[in-house]
Amino acid sequence: MLLLRASVRQSIQTKAAGESAPFLLFGPTNQVLRSEQVAGNHPKIVHAALSGIFRWFCLTMGRIKDPRLFSQQFGIDPSKISSLGLLDPILNGDTRLFIDPVLLRSSRNSIIATEGLKNFADHYGSIIRLLSNSGSHNDLAWRNAARLFRLNELPALCLGFGGDTTRGRSVDNATQARILQTAKEIVDLGIRDPELFSLLGLLESGVGPDTIGDMTAHAILPALIKITIHAAGELDVRVKDAHIDGYEAKLPHNVLSDKPLLLVPLDILRDLPVASDWSDISRAAHENRVIRDRVNALIGDIWRLKLKEQKDQIRTSALSSADAFRAILDAAYQLSDDSYDFKSDPEGHRIFREALETIASRFPLKIVQPTSKNGSELRKVVVQLVDHFKMLIESNGINYLLWDSGKPRKERAAQRLFFAIADAYCKANNIEISPEADSGGGPVDFKFSSGYSDRFLVEIKLSTGKVVHGYSTQLKVYEEAEKTVNSIFLIVDVGGLDRKLESVLKLRNESLSSSGIAPDIVIVDAKQKPSASKR
Repeated sequence: MLLLRASVRQSIQTKAAGESAPFLLFGPTNQVLRSEQVAGNHPKIVHAALSGIFRWFCLTMGRIKDPRLFSQQFGIDPSKISSLGLLDPILNGDTRLFIDPVLLRSSRNSIIATEGLKNFADHYGSIIRLLSNSGSHNDLAWRNAARLFRLNELPALCLGFGGDTTRGRSVDNATQARILQTAKEIVDLGIRDPELFSLLGLLESGVGPDTIGDMTAHAILPALIKITIHAAGELDVRVKDAHIDGYEAKLPHNVLSDKPLLLVPLDILRDLPVASDWSDISRAAHENRVIRDRVNALIGDIWRLKLKEQKDQIRTSALSSADAFRAILDAAYQLSDDSYDFKSDPEGHRIFREALETIASRFPLKIVQPTSKNGSELRKVVVQLVDHFKMLIESNGINYLLWDSGKPRKERAAQRLFFAIADAYCKANNIEISPEADSGGGPVDFKFSSGYSDRFLVEIKLSTGKVVHGYSTQLKVYEEAEKTVNSIFLIVDVGGLDRKLESVLKLRNESLSSSGIAPDIVIVDAKQKPSASKR
């Protein structure tokens, strides 16, 4: 366990006095070592890194603050929701998962496996019939197909890229027209299978995970409504009259968005739909010799194409013949049981919920209420939260949440875990400081709810990540900032840092020598530890 802090104010004062600007390292026994003392043996006692907090923060799409789970709002044991095979949604922010049409046929939810599949086939079967009857763009049959082809988000699902809102988004008419035109070309090849719509994200630019999920949700909406009604009864959740996309039903009400709520089976969710990741389809096909040989014979070198760079070429190859399209469709459906794995949880969606629900009660922390709203008081709270996070990981065994089957979960899992823990303790202590973060992970941003506008950022980086690049980027942010930057870089050490450390320390010392400032650095030892019997 190691904590490195370099006070911005202290560094500036030291530099002004004409001294070198050492950084302070607090070791496991709180001994203080100057930088020159650790130069020879830093791989053993120092762990440090830094990353581009503010650059990333400016680019982030959607942010979540004060997350509230369905189970929390309605006072439900989360395990009961899990036993029904349903996602426990965040009511005031979208979970970055997507309904994938490829997964419908293998769902273990009986309503999806029967009615949901039929809903999808009927909905897109109607569109296919209209497109096959269309003689020209924008004729009557085309317009009727466009009317049925709805791509707007369903906020009741609380899924997608939305961040701290579930109010929905829309797809522009030009994008809808391009998608329909591609579907028309497929229909004209003689393909009448409604599942052709599962591949449109692969073939058409501007069709991302959200759009794929939305077009599927609209098609299977009657099934989702039925699932939610059944779950509400099982969970004893109060319902009220609701209107969704032309349907009327009694559904749970999301008081945070003032909209009805739909519950979604876990096994139709993916972190990226199949049609947005060509590498997954390529992998699936290569694992099936018959399908691989079919595609190779029909399309050849398509496997070497990259989706983002070569989508036009993939589209051309797939639309070259009916047999070529069917071969790719069959390859995609090799992944029909490849839903997001909530057990291994590589992205941290499950551990985020677990931390929100249980950590603060299992390991209480008393946070002193800020005496005023200023940067000093904000820093005190954030530092206390960071230190407690360290203790939970290093001393209380919570590091197990960062590992699965001997391998560390992704960096986003660590980021989501810290955010959930920070939010849980802020709520438990009823303080006027709220952390917020992007729905996909990244820095956690702390600020007072009112009265003081400055923020304090904590970025979480896994030791296996791009530590040196991140550190270099962050130093540029510090040099260009017009006022003091308040931030902590928190590195979760799961191993593999030693070689990167030499470069990071060199960059850091150069920055302190030239400008006298550097961000605070906190290190958390999250490496797996042998059991007592093996020590």
